[in-house]
Amino acid sequence: MRYLVRARVLPEKEHELVDAIEHKTLGRGSVAEGEYLRNMSDARLHPDGTARWVEVCYCPTPLLEERAYWEQYFELTKVQDAHDRQKCRDYNGSEPWACGECDCTTRLESKLSATGKPFLPFLKNCRK
Repeated sequence: MRYLVRARVLPEKEHELVDAIEHKTLGRGSVAEGEYLRNMSDARLHPDGTARWVEVCYCPTPLLEERAYWEQYFELTKVQDAHDRQKCRDYNGSEPWACGECDCTTRLESKLSATGKPFLPFLKNCRK
């Protein structure tokens, strides 16, 4: 499945998050290790102070495996299906692991990229 994630950086965790991104240690140990860095490079900062990104997750519960990694740095304020769950080929069993190469959320990702501001530059400015 793909999820639209909304999250707010925890107070005083900005520097640690930047370090984890720059040193490529964000998500280290997770089966989805590289996905975390892609998520942060695609994330958008919205006027309400939340970062938003689309995340691929194969867990039966949204972000079951990833949650512990994200919650080191973020308060996850909302995690919702990025598209109709019944149409997900991985979820409905018609094509296991389909989410990795699926373009089901191309429109959502395109729309998201045109909203807010890039998250990483904002985050890195917090460091200064």
